[in-house]
Amino acid sequence: MAMPDKALLQALVLALAIGTSAVAQPAPPAAAVLPASPAAALSSAPALAAAPRTGVLTLAEVLASARFHAPQVLEALARVRGAEGRVLSAQAAFDTVFSADATSRVAGFYDGQIASATITRPLPDNGGYAYGGYRVSSGRFPIYEDEYFTNRAGEVKAGAVFALLRDRAIDERRFARSFAEADVAIAEADRLMIAIGVQQAALSAYINWVASGLRLNVYRDLLALAQERQAGFRRQVEEGARPRILLTENEQNILRRQTLVVQSEQALAQAATTLSLYVRDADGRPIIVGTERLPDSMPPLPMRGAAGLDPAAIAAARPDVRMLDIRIRQSSSRLALDRNNFLPKFDFRVEASRDLGPEGRGGSSRTPTEGKLGFSFTLPLQQGAARGRLAQTNAEIEAQRQRRRLLEDQINAQVAQLAVAVEATQRLRTLAADEQARALDMAVAERRRFSAGASDFFLVNVREEAAADAQVRALDAIIRQVSANAELASVTADLDALGL
Repeated sequence: MAMPDKALLQALVLALAIGTSAVAQPAPPAAAVLPASPAAALSSAPALAAAPRTGVLTLAEVLASARFHAPQVLEALARVRGAEGRVLSAQAAFDTVFSADATSRVAGFYDGQIASATITRPLPDNGGYAYGGYRVSSGRFPIYEDEYFTNRAGEVKAGAVFALLRDRAIDERRFARSFAEADVAIAEADRLMIAIGVQQAALSAYINWVASGLRLNVYRDLLALAQERQAGFRRQVEEGARPRILLTENEQNILRRQTLVVQSEQALAQAATTLSLYVRDADGRPIIVGTERLPDSMPPLPMRGAAGLDPAAIAAARPDVRMLDIRIRQSSSRLALDRNNFLPKFDFRVEASRDLGPEGRGGSSRTPTEGKLGFSFTLPLQQGAARGRLAQTNAEIEAQRQRRRLLEDQINAQVAQLAVAVEATQRLRTLAADEQARALDMAVAERRRFSAGASDFFLVNVREEAAADAQVRALDAIIRQVSANAELASVTADLDALGL
């Protein structure tokens, strides 16, 4: 019987070792197996090198700088790392634990000594645990401590406890781990939502900066016309061909146009300051972009349009909807844990042990391999706390589902409104461009008539200022169109259009 007993002991020890090594590698967090998306590059992309300070500033450069260096994005990345740290803390509940104990009688009739060591490893898919240990004793023990006796080389044992009812499908440890992993996914979605908002703001700041520069050019050209005309009027007044009051009238026009230039310069400086929040160097410091980097005309911009939008696809792409879905899953896991607490605790135990070496003072009864099976049963007679938590979790899940429903309705309403806005701003931009072309033609024609003596100074000013106003309105129409498209890209989570 010695060989079969030894084989049984070796098999149990081997099974314990295999189970422990398999558990030693914790499962990756849930966030690690989420579908890859372009936004995932935010956490792993290298720092953006310092951009050259020459040449026209492009939208791609602005969006790239904001994507990697905006403090809001870096703060969100820090929160993701914090959530990942909480996953490691939750996984610590499955760590292997080593414990040791030693007792020696230093006085009295008995002189027994005993030392023991145990390794315990929680099971990853069950509320139980596996364990293995060694103990050795020497000397004499009283009869009521007879279990302390071992053979001279000690005793080895291995065993496991399995939860059969409560804690079988879920327990506090696995719930805490899954909850922490879900928090990582929530932090990732929150980071993406913040990045979308930052990119939308960066796009709007860039367009406003470009439009401010072009608006300044319009008013400078308008001022230059008046200043050039003043020199011609001065010669004509000296020659007696025109009245002196015409100089005063044109000086009034110059002053009014100089005011427009100064106001436009102020607006451009303010726009550059706002843009500096998104254009940063490699160390994250804001850069005030100079006017030498302004484009000569409005650059081509991403215009997705409102055609072919799928509400279901939009809801699936929205990070805030994803966050709500994850929170609902978290609450569902909590509900499973609450239901688990209603079950009685019914555990199954298996253990094998064997004493080693020559026979000790405990006698020959220690020598054969021992195998044990056991059960434990615990049933709480009152479940008031569990019932309260169950009702609370059910109410929380229902509230989250209604919140998600409201969010979907709001998204659909926003998309419908923005689709109208995108279409309207496109038409308004076309109309403004047509008006601008005709106003410029009228201004040129009126100047020719004035030079030929067929028009008066008042009408020339009216035509020139009307042309300038039409140019400014055309720029404003472009800004409104780009803003509507940028907001639509944000609402629909169009990562390509936002440079993500």
